[in-house]
Amino acid sequence: MWLKRLHQRFDVWFTDHFLSPQFENLGSDHFVMKPWNLRVYGRKISAGKNLHVIADSSRKVSFSTWAYDDKQGQIEIGDNVLICPGTRIDSASKVLIKNNCMLAAGTYLTDADWHDIYDRTKPIGTTKPITLEENVWIGEKSIILKGTKIGKNSIIGAGSVVSGEVPDNVVFAGNPAREIKKLDKEDFVTRKSLFSESSTYLDDLLTIEK
Repeated sequence: MWLKRLHQRFDVWFTDHFLSPQFENLGSDHFVMKPWNLRVYGRKISAGKNLHVIADSSRKVSFSTWAYDDKQGQIEIGDNVLICPGTRIDSASKVLIKNNCMLAAGTYLTDADWHDIYDRTKPIGTTKPITLEENVWIGEKSIILKGTKIGKNSIIGAGSVVSGEVPDNVVFAGNPAREIKKLDKEDFVTRKSLFSESSTYLDDLLTIEK
């Protein structure tokens, strides 16, 4: 147990000294598991408090922004966001992930084509921003394409390819993704509750580890 806690402290130290300077801003109480497997490339990458990233040598996590001509990518991540192994976020415009979102393993968010449709030698191509509203859950190995806006509380099923607008409070799935269910409950328990003063989340984790 003491060895595991020592390893966790090393993860925090590594994040603060090597990863944090690569962010434009990295909020408090972040935790990156095996942070040397998180790749941060480019300018204008920021995250709020309680960012949790799970990375692994076989499934690295990547945040990349690209600049070309008048284009400058931007990745903005809100509070209490969970990002699982193998997630990739590439931006030449803007990717906005609001509070309490969850991105499952192997998800890919891209706001550009990365090559012009007719001039294949021209990089970046068409770009359109991506927005995930609060409390969005992206299922494993889903692909979120340029110009997508996913509404508050909505869920994207595993393996989906999403383009366009997704309403609030729905489940979308498939390729191309379509609405398969409405979420009719008004109140959602979000990741924010895990970090409240009354939460037993951290104590529960400690009990599981022991």
